[in-house]
Amino acid sequence: MVAGAAANGGGRWGQSVVSSTLVYFFTSFLVLGSFAALYGWLIFTPRVRSTLSPLGCREDNEGSWSIGVFYGDSPFSLKPIESVDVWRGETAAWPVANPVLTCASVSDAGFPSNFVADPFLYVQGDILYLFFETKNSITMQGDIGVARSTDNGVTWQQLGIALDEDWHLSYPYVFYYDGQIYLMPEGSAKGELRLYRALNFPLTWKLEKTIMKKPLVDSFIINHDGKYWLFGSDHSGIGTMKNGQLEIWYSISPLGPWKPHKKNPIYNTDKSMGARNGGRPFVHNGNLYRVGQDCGDTYGKRVHIFKVEVLTENEFREVEVSLGLDEPNKGPNAWNGARYHHLDVQRLNSGQWIGIMDGDRVPSGDAFRRFILGCASVIAVSVLVVLVGMMLGAVKCIIPLSWCPHNRGKRSDVFLDWERSNLISSKLRQLCSRLNMVCSLLRGRIKLNTFAGKLILAFIFAVGVMLMCSGASYIYGGNGAQEPYPLNGHYSQFTMVTMTYDARMWNLKMYVKHYSRCSSVREIVVVWNKGIPPNVSDFDSLVPVRIREEKKNSLNNRFNVDPLIKTRAVLELDDDILMTCDDVERGFRVWRDHPDRIVGFYPRLVNGGRLGLLKYRGERYARRHNGYNVILTGAAFMDGQVAFRRYWSDEARWGRQVVDMYFNCEDVLLNYLYANSSSSQKVVEYVRPAWAIDMSKFSGVAISRNTREHYRIRSKCLVKFAEMYGSLTWRKSAFNVRKDGWDV
Repeated sequence: MVAGAAANGGGRWGQSVVSSTLVYFFTSFLVLGSFAALYGWLIFTPRVRSTLSPLGCREDNEGSWSIGVFYGDSPFSLKPIESVDVWRGETAAWPVANPVLTCASVSDAGFPSNFVADPFLYVQGDILYLFFETKNSITMQGDIGVARSTDNGVTWQQLGIALDEDWHLSYPYVFYYDGQIYLMPEGSAKGELRLYRALNFPLTWKLEKTIMKKPLVDSFIINHDGKYWLFGSDHSGIGTMKNGQLEIWYSISPLGPWKPHKKNPIYNTDKSMGARNGGRPFVHNGNLYRVGQDCGDTYGKRVHIFKVEVLTENEFREVEVSLGLDEPNKGPNAWNGARYHHLDVQRLNSGQWIGIMDGDRVPSGDAFRRFILGCASVIAVSVLVVLVGMMLGAVKCIIPLSWCPHNRGKRSDVFLDWERSNLISSKLRQLCSRLNMVCSLLRGRIKLNTFAGKLILAFIFAVGVMLMCSGASYIYGGNGAQEPYPLNGHYSQFTMVTMTYDARMWNLKMYVKHYSRCSSVREIVVVWNKGIPPNVSDFDSLVPVRIREEKKNSLNNRFNVDPLIKTRAVLELDDDILMTCDDVERGFRVWRDHPDRIVGFYPRLVNGGRLGLLKYRGERYARRHNGYNVILTGAAFMDGQVAFRRYWSDEARWGRQVVDMYFNCEDVLLNYLYANSSSSQKVVEYVRPAWAIDMSKFSGVAISRNTREHYRIRSKCLVKFAEMYGSLTWRKSAFNVRKDGWDV
């Protein structure tokens, strides 16, 4: 009876220990998870992709490839499309920026795509046809898509899927031969190299011939010195260096038969050497050049250009030359910031050279890598939770006794004798015992009621919080890219303008470093009002920084006409405002929809019945009254040419004098000028930032530190501006009326 009671009591005690341990683990992960959730809410900017097809542009472990256009006087002087200032009408908010073709372009046309890559051009007069790999979001295999451009690659019309087989297709090398147009895609999954002929170009193709019963990768055919040469890679052989192998064949016709080069494989070397083909070869000044891929750090890291010096049946020699292409430097915020692996360069009828290149903002396998790192962080947190549990006494043992062979209830004497003599079982018993001794040893060494013990506990907790937040960032935070938002499938760029003086250098340096990393920022113009201007070299910037020194310290300088600005869009943003690049990109997207308006992040409301009663009200008041009619131009997009000319027009002369008199109200004046020049009720648009920090609170150099006095002066300005330009009160705009949901 006593033994039974003791056993019963022991069972209840064991259940109590297990229960308390489970409560401890649940509570620990609930607390740490709350920190991770708070971190995610503060840091992870919600992405609104209403412009994209719900079937396309899903995260893909192969990447997020897109395609850009480059122009130059030669293939070695190529510049991205945004550098040549291509404009296409005042209402479209250009110049056009890369990429010009994305998964969204294809998906919105009705062909769900995760990415587009491997672009090849086919030129017919003034019409450009672009063939490319598009990864189908449903079948998850590559198809060959085709698009057409009639404006030298600025805009592309999606024509459809040119080739769809039961296996993966990519690298659609298209060429002309003997009155016919041929397409030779990479289809190594089929185990052979196929040649297709156009029946109804560019969408209907017929299998003409299987060129070779080999799984060749990224192959092309060229005519050189009276022969046809086929370059490709076969990664299936034993000892073959994947992405580091190249073979050559030759023939008197693209249709074969093909003979192997005497020195095949030409290369079987390190995959960073550019052996694998990376696009169409080209001829310049009588020399043949081959494009190769650097797949060293990650698949498709960059392209190499090789000048072919010798190509005969018995010999092949090439040397690497510089392409002269500027490397992307905005990391994941650039469409090709992580890698670019394919280039097709051709000369147009105008004599200009055009280059089509693909690029990706993340390395190969990024999604899988982030998932593994996230899981590793969570596992590390679990270990720390167990460690703290041992210190607190909530975890009594590391290995539950029921898992150990010598604690599994009654067993026969024969089995016990075998277990004693068995080496593996003996070692396992020792391991269990030693691991479980750790708990008591740890509690004996670390006394939690001492200062040192509490410090260790706090340190472990802080590390656990950081690891939990890190795991959430890897798993749920995405690839870290803050991408631009397209308008009708196209991207653009804008110029940032900020006004400052010598006492605010701390703000300015942080401002330039942060915003120069944003995708669509082309240049930062610093309007220097007072003091000795800094050197451009003082800034850590990824875009050009220009210091515009003013002769007079005036707020009117903010809107000086600046003929050196090469973008239509200008973001006037004070140097003490810090917000995410995604917030800036969303504001730019809304402005491109409404380029005739002021689009900004700080709404205000002007109300009052008569002139003498006009009041300048803050955002809280505007929200209570569900409307705004002024946008602060200290954080707003505008058409630089229109806004600056309007501000310095004759009708604004008296308004500028008011600004100089009060050293205030320049943004209010511009709002009045916009309203006075438009019959539309709405001349301003609001975009709510995910978060914004006023850095002047930390530096102590804010111009308007006294908010009440600041508002009082602005109310006085309202009266004067209303007398000059009419009332704003009837132009009230409501919150949360746009479909994008960014004006809540």
